[in-house]
Amino acid sequence: MTPGRLRIYLGAAPGVGKTYAMLAEGRRRRDRGTDVVAGLVETHGRPRTAEQLDGLETVPRRTVEYRGTAFAELDTDAVIARRPRVVLIDELAHTNVPGSRNAKRWQDVEEILAAGIDVISTVNVQHLESVNDVVEQITGVPQRETVPDEMVRRADQVELVDMAPEALRRRMAHGNVYAPEKIDAALGNYFRVGNLTALRELALLWLADKVDDQLGRYRADNGIRGTWEARERVVVALTGGPEGDTLVRRAARIADRSKGADLLAVHVVPGDGLTGTGPAHLVRQRALVESLGGTYHQVVGDDVPDALLDFARGVNATQLVLGASRRGRVAQLLSRGVGVTTSALSGPIDVHLVTHEEVSRGRRPMAPGGGLTRWRRAAGLALAVLVLPLLTLLLHHLQAELSLPSDILLFLVAVVGVALVGGLYPALFAAVSGSLLLNYYFTPPFNRFTIAERENLLALAVYVVVAAAVSAVVDLNFRRSRDAARARTEAEVLSTLAGSVLRGRSALRDVLEHLRETFGLTAVTLLERDPGTEGALGLHSDPGRWRIVSTAGGPPCAAPGDGETGIPVDDGLVLVMSGRTLPARDRRVLEAYAAHAAVALRQQRLTAEAEQVRPLAEADRIRTALLNAVGHDLRTPLASARAAVDGLRSPDVAWDEGDRDELADTAAESLGRLDRLVTDLLDMSRLQAGMLTVSRRRVAVADVVPRAADGPERSRVHLRLSGPLPEVLADPALLVRVLDNLVANAVRHNPPGEPVLLTASAHAGRVEFRVIDRGPGIPPAEWDAVFVPFQRLGDRGTGAGVGLGLALSRGLAEAMGGTLVPEETPGGGLTMVVTLPSAGTGDEPEEEVADGHRRRVR
Repeated sequence: MTPGRLRIYLGAAPGVGKTYAMLAEGRRRRDRGTDVVAGLVETHGRPRTAEQLDGLETVPRRTVEYRGTAFAELDTDAVIARRPRVVLIDELAHTNVPGSRNAKRWQDVEEILAAGIDVISTVNVQHLESVNDVVEQITGVPQRETVPDEMVRRADQVELVDMAPEALRRRMAHGNVYAPEKIDAALGNYFRVGNLTALRELALLWLADKVDDQLGRYRADNGIRGTWEARERVVVALTGGPEGDTLVRRAARIADRSKGADLLAVHVVPGDGLTGTGPAHLVRQRALVESLGGTYHQVVGDDVPDALLDFARGVNATQLVLGASRRGRVAQLLSRGVGVTTSALSGPIDVHLVTHEEVSRGRRPMAPGGGLTRWRRAAGLALAVLVLPLLTLLLHHLQAELSLPSDILLFLVAVVGVALVGGLYPALFAAVSGSLLLNYYFTPPFNRFTIAERENLLALAVYVVVAAAVSAVVDLNFRRSRDAARARTEAEVLSTLAGSVLRGRSALRDVLEHLRETFGLTAVTLLERDPGTEGALGLHSDPGRWRIVSTAGGPPCAAPGDGETGIPVDDGLVLVMSGRTLPARDRRVLEAYAAHAAVALRQQRLTAEAEQVRPLAEADRIRTALLNAVGHDLRTPLASARAAVDGLRSPDVAWDEGDRDELADTAAESLGRLDRLVTDLLDMSRLQAGMLTVSRRRVAVADVVPRAADGPERSRVHLRLSGPLPEVLADPALLVRVLDNLVANAVRHNPPGEPVLLTASAHAGRVEFRVIDRGPGIPPAEWDAVFVPFQRLGDRGTGAGVGLGLALSRGLAEAMGGTLVPEETPGGGLTMVVTLPSAGTGDEPEEEVADGHRRRVR
């Protein structure tokens, strides 16, 4: 059976019109004669959406009982039994009631698709699994209902339903999305302009990736190899040489000129897995690419230009960055090289050939004869000296029975045997010596180094050429086998290194210890030159100019010259090994270890710096705040109280009863301010130290809000509660104190005669308390500053307080598991919003938070 096709309307945010668009598509298909039914559609009481549902056949929902309550869910079996051509199913990420056959609605949709029925569904971007944590970070609202990205990516069609943030907020304000009692809370919480803009960008980026995948599949299915410049992609080719850093930075600058361009780095490995490049350069260049926002790739190919272009075309690249050739002039005359060949075959892909400082230095030639050890070459030479005379003696006795071609073949066999033992040079010696012996003993005229017949001359010449060729092939095979074995060993060593570093607690120490164990060393030390030293230091510089960063084994080396082997990492770091001298062929692996050590050191230092800066910054902020408080805020009420008391005690002034009462009231008011300030200071210090006791329990909103407004200025505070509200989880005393601080602050800045509005409403499992004033307000750029302790924007008069109330209020709100954020009041002013979790319908245990620990009290 052919599976059904899936079409999804992806919403940038709730309320943009996904369900409306789905129903409109269903009506269009029905009008064209398609059998369309509504499997499950949620109108959420929106009249225009309900109008679209009128006239569409609806499959009855299935009723599920859970904890004594009946819930209506999608009836998957009924939809499959009805077998329409198209079914409309809303809210793909919905979680089914416990006891249902599938936990998620998207699993129900999979069953319907498997039955051959087309499905049209909807989902919001915040419900996609891959962006769920990002959405929570942006909006502060966790999304418990999610759908796997792969489910949406498998859809045959995904259409974005989008709306400008301002337009969506106007829709909400007009009552087209939520009920009137939820509008204020929604506009001030989830549906802020910044939140909606961020969600819109997330949806566009996610859909762009989906479209890019579809484009890639289409090109692959249709065999399209040409470049379609739908999106700028810059590919930089890395050889593993030191010039790669220059190429990566140049490619990054090219990508930056095209905003949104992708940067990709690729390294081509020969098909035999053997390469002469150093891994240290590639490790460093990979880190550089990733730090610039690019990605690193590695491909295998025998022909480098073809492999590069295949990769570039595969990723639909538009530009390719290559380094100018490092080969000498003679080599460039004999072969065009990778750069020129790639440019000639690139087609529509722009190729940039970048010059660098390594251009004129050429490539390091491979040492000839490096396939075998000296002992093997000596053994091959000895074999040639021994076998050739014996073979000559044997053939001389059989000269009457064998012809010259037979003698040549037997000498060729001897040369091959010498090549197998000793490699190229002994085999060449055997070939030349054998030709001389054949000429002297077996070629007429005998016992003379002359050749009478041209046929014999040709036979000897062919013998020398074949012997030399066979010797070269055998030697190359030995060299390749040795290199392959070494490459395999290096790969095993490096993979083991990576695993040990990932499992270890101290990455740098693990790298050094692993290196010491692998090569049987006494000690491995990472040295760093003294910061005051200028210029690069040699490996034999003064020990006093180096310091030990980390070491494994012992005793450590105090300077690079103290060890047998030194690997410079950069101008300031050297990896020094002692215990035995390591051969030059191990240098590539040692450079990889050095690069890993440098990366581990950098990560270790960044982590340490972050840990050190955090408490220092906090301590500095607290110290400055306390100094400001002692220097000004504590002294002012204390001076007022002292002046009043001194006036009362003065024998030189005769005070009447009214004056005495006024002075006493002044002293009492000043001392009261001082008492509140000291209390706030102590509570703030307890909050920062995690020592404040917070007892969270179920609190009725109607019991808390009137108490917060029951102050000296109660006549200037108006209350408004939006319908029946759920209980909140909070400490009632601290919640009253938070709201009291906010109300007092709002009254202080509100114009005379204007009331302060204190409201409470519920939305998405949370309760919001809003304190709204019509004062001068605060610019959004300064909102964070008002919550800094002892900060008073503009120092608005002596009655502005000590600048601690808002900071303390936010701290208390967060200690209760809530938030405190400012907003602009429409028409002017400032709104402070306290958000706390609602108690819900379950039996939540009361909690007490003290000394930084949370414990249940019932």
